[in-house]
Order: sequence, then structure tokens, then C-alpha cells
Amino acid sequence: PRSDCVAAEQLCLSDSTCNATYRTLEHCALAKTRFLPLDHESRVRCLNAELGLANSSLLHCKCHRRMKRQEHCLRIFWTVHSSMTDGYFHLETSPYENPANEEHWQTDYNKLAALLSGSQLSGDATNPCLKATHVCNLSKKCVRLRTDYASTCTKGVGSEDVCDRRKCHKGLRNFFEKVPEDFTKRILFCPCKDELCGERRRKTIVPDCSFQYSTKPNCLWLLDSCLEDHICKSRLADFQQNCQPADMSPDGCSQHNHAACLQAYMGMIGTPMTPNYVSNSSVEVSLWCTCESSGNQKEKCDQILGMFETNKCL
Repeated sequence: PRSDCVAAEQLCLSDSTCNATYRTLEHCALAKTRFLPLDHESRVRCLNAELGLANSSLLHCKCHRRMKRQEHCLRIFWTVHSSMTDGYFHLETSPYENPANEEHWQTDYNKLAALLSGSQLSGDATNPCLKATHVCNLSKKCVRLRTDYASTCTKGVGSEDVCDRRKCHKGLRNFFEKVPEDFTKRILFCPCKDELCGERRRKTIVPDCSFQYSTKPNCLWLLDSCLEDHICKSRLADFQQNCQPADMSPDGCSQHNHAACLQAYMGMIGTPMTPNYVSNSSVEVSLWCTCESSGNQKEKCDQILGMFETNKCL
């Protein structure tokens, strides 16, 4: 199995040659995040340092969505792979372990079904999103973390104060990372037949705080703020890898794994590039941004928006 990057870093730092190479890469990654131009000699040195790790476990290490030191792990990954971050379509390798290899988060669904059938909840068939919320209420962890982000994301909304978007995003990430997917997927992807249900689904992530700004920013600005953040950049790489569309594939996905794409989509929620449903009457999703006034970068901007709006896989 691939080692996680935190363990791989420890191994590397205990070896003098690997340690020196890794320190060089740290300088290279720092220059990139601060958008400092590197001269030809520095670029060659950075590339050689990356190649110098060919036999190190650092080069093939991965991170887990639910690990404790996730941000630290992701920083290590992007330090080692800093040459991959030149542009949007260069983020083809996800730092996350394939979901099929991750520990499966089990929920005793039989027990839940028994609880549901014996309660008044079985009458919620007309609103699957309301039913999904009731199912969440049966789990202490689900209801606690859902209440946490809901209260954070609604503070200041509708008044003259602006909500704390950063805290709201963190609460959402906590919910989608720490609660088993049996609950989170039901709440986010509940199937609706009417607008009342659709509105509940669209408001799952409290869009007034987590999704909408007073005016729509340019999508390239959204992308830049994402690439400056290790978690957002990693989730975007994961989304690109797992939601890459393919015309000839039955499910529209080049990886032939629609479930992995939905998981990657969930991973984007709570980042600067948080997507959401665009209306109460459809399952179309988008980013809260526009490609107007993109100048000669309009094509790149349209591609970013298209990854969500016109993606057959998603």
C-alpha cells in the first residue's frame, strides 16, 4: 500500500540526501505559491530535485480525506509535485487515495430502517430531502455536525453583518468529512419531484453564506483563490481526475466510476470553489461566478465553469 505523505516525510527527513532534496523542493513550492518568477537555473534545479526523489516513498505518497493531519499531508504532496501546478488542466493527479482503497465507513442501515419504519417518518415519502434530514437526526454525530455548520452559516445572514464564510466552509467540510457518506449523500443528492423538496436540497449547504456573494466574481478569480489553498487545490485535482467526462463511456465518466465523481463533488463543498444547485426545479449545478470580462482568458474561464455546468460525468 502507498504510504501516507506524513509518514513518507518523516522517512525522508531522516536520510541526509533525501532531506537536502526535499528542502530544495520546499523553496521551489514556496516561490510558486507567492508567484515569484523563477529563473531558468532555478527551474532546472527544482525539476532535478523532483526527479531526485524517484526512489523515495515521497513521490508516490497519498493522503486521506478523513485523516487527522490532512492539511499537513496535502502541503507535503504539493511540495513534491509543485511542477504540476502550472495551470488548471495540469492538476490531473489527485493527492487523495482512491476511495476504493480507503476504509469504508459502515453504517448499520438495517438498524436505521427498523427505527424509521416504526416512526412517523415513513410518511415523508413525498419529500425525500426532509426524510434524509430525519435519518440524519437518528445519528448523534450527523445531527451535531449538521447543527454546527447550519448555525455558523446562518449567523449574520440577512442582517447588515456579513456571515463568516471561512468558518461556514470549515463547518461544511467537517460535516462531509466526518459523517458517514450514507447520511451525507442522502442529504445532498435526495431525489425531488417538486419545488418544495428542491428548495430544501438547494439550501442544504446554506447558500446565502457558503455559495453566494453579493455580486458574481469572475471564475478565474475563484480559481486563483482555490489554487492558493492546499485543501481546495487538492479537492479540485480530485474532482478533475474523477469527474473527467468521456463521450463514449456509459456513465459519461472517463474513470468509469460515477460514485467517485459524486464523492469528489462533495469534496468541493466548503472550499472557495463551492458548487451548488442552480434552482429548485432541476439537478443542474454550477459555481457562483461569471466569465464576463475575461478578455483573452475567456476560453479558460469557460472550461472551468463547464466542468460543473456541462459535465456529462457529473
